[in-house]
Amino acid sequence: MHDNLDLFMAHYKVLTDRGLWFKHGVDAPILHGVSRDLFGSEFSLYNALYYIFPGIWAYLIGYALKIAIGMLSFTMLAKDMLRDRYEELKGPVLLCACAFGLIPVFPTYGIAFTSVPLIILLLRKLYAAEDKKKLPLLYLGIFCYPLLSYFAYHGFFILGYMALAVIILWIKDKRFPGKIFIALIVLALGYVCFEYRLFKEMLFASEVTIRSSMEHAAVSFGEVLGLSAEEFVTASFHNQDSHSYVVLPTVLAGVLLINASYIKKKQAERIKKEPLNLLMLWIIFNVLIYGLYQYEPFWKTFETLVPQLKGFIFSRTVFFNPLLWYAALLIVLIRMYGTGKKALRYLANAIAAVAVIVVMLVPQVYNDFYYTVYNQAYKIIKQKDTYYLNYNEFYSTKLFDKIKADIGYDDEWAAAYGMHPAVLDYNGIATLDGYLGMYSQEYKEKWEKVIAPALEGSPYFENYFMNWGARVCLYSGSDENTYVHTRNVKFTDHRLMADIAELKSLDCKYIFSRVKFTNEDEIGLTAPRVYEGEGSPYTIYVYEL
Repeated sequence: MHDNLDLFMAHYKVLTDRGLWFKHGVDAPILHGVSRDLFGSEFSLYNALYYIFPGIWAYLIGYALKIAIGMLSFTMLAKDMLRDRYEELKGPVLLCACAFGLIPVFPTYGIAFTSVPLIILLLRKLYAAEDKKKLPLLYLGIFCYPLLSYFAYHGFFILGYMALAVIILWIKDKRFPGKIFIALIVLALGYVCFEYRLFKEMLFASEVTIRSSMEHAAVSFGEVLGLSAEEFVTASFHNQDSHSYVVLPTVLAGVLLINASYIKKKQAERIKKEPLNLLMLWIIFNVLIYGLYQYEPFWKTFETLVPQLKGFIFSRTVFFNPLLWYAALLIVLIRMYGTGKKALRYLANAIAAVAVIVVMLVPQVYNDFYYTVYNQAYKIIKQKDTYYLNYNEFYSTKLFDKIKADIGYDDEWAAAYGMHPAVLDYNGIATLDGYLGMYSQEYKEKWEKVIAPALEGSPYFENYFMNWGARVCLYSGSDENTYVHTRNVKFTDHRLMADIAELKSLDCKYIFSRVKFTNEDEIGLTAPRVYEGEGSPYTIYVYEL
């Protein structure tokens, strides 16, 4: 279980169960009712899985598609670039493609990560195309690419890189690259068409959202360099591509040896044209933007020039680095093959194979493969469950079916305590709380009144909610995490620190809690109904307001 299950899986289940995927002008029963337009496009390959298949199967199919699309697109791009050398280099190409496809990135946008080689391939073929009959099909492929991608994670930056490419090719070829310029327009139109709901909310919605009150971390310029260096070495959790262990040292060694050989042979002019160097500069540029995003003069300039992009996360340039790292690794391995020495060829294959194993077995936030293997092995060897919850345990649908039937639940508003509100959403319970990156600032201010008693004793969560606000919860009054997703909850503070009158003003009828509140009499709550069993690790206390 990770925050992808706390966010999109529950949202998609709500849209599917209530038939909202293709609806307009309707609200989803999350955060006291927010526009359906805030929950993903129906015109996305990954999203479509959730209105075709049951939730867990959609998740598993999406996971498999991410791997398949990553391996296929990486291999196709490598084959296009290597041409006659592909057969000779098939071993390291396929191993690097496998590692790239398996990278444990944010699952809902996993296909967006691993399909990046495909748009590069389409643009390369378009640029090189001499037969005009091929152009319509290539433009169609470019227009449809957003079915695999996501504008806020990759699309915005792909369009930016394409605009830069137009300028570079114009200078290089001494003529305007019309085909690439048209492709830029076609791709932009594709994103607008396939993600029309996102553009509507970003550009045309009049409602003031929490984006207006989100605060960035303010760091010094020196700290920017530190953040950039850390990102260069380890990668942030949404795109932890496991490059630190094998890929990074191999690539850095390759950079040193290749450039040293140019200098030794008095061919220093080749350094500036070396593909590996160009990839490294691109990686460094991306991590510098990641660091600068925390630097106030930098992001304030963007927000002043384009107010509509207030709250937009420019640090996502680093989301291209997984591809760049594994492409750089492949270049180094190709150079090892190029020496003609058998030992170096064997070593190149071994490095690529180890890179695959590392991606599979190093614990990263979204490494579902590793955690599934670990949890099952632990259960077999230790004869007991781990600290972590699996998918079915996290949502515990059988237990909540029992609870809803017993209390006669009829779509009344509720809130969660001691667990993610997503658990309630997934089980068809309308929630006042939830996790969403864009909703009305007015509702955030209403919720601030609800949790005001807790924020007085929780400086961390006061800063967390006030300066970000995407996670709307009933917080502890003692800075304890009240939305934990572990098998057991061990809070030291069992009080509910919330303004019950404010909760009632939002039509709250139920609080579903994993904790029995010690101050229930003091705040005017009656004794709860208690539920457990049905294969669930939870004990649920249901309070009725």
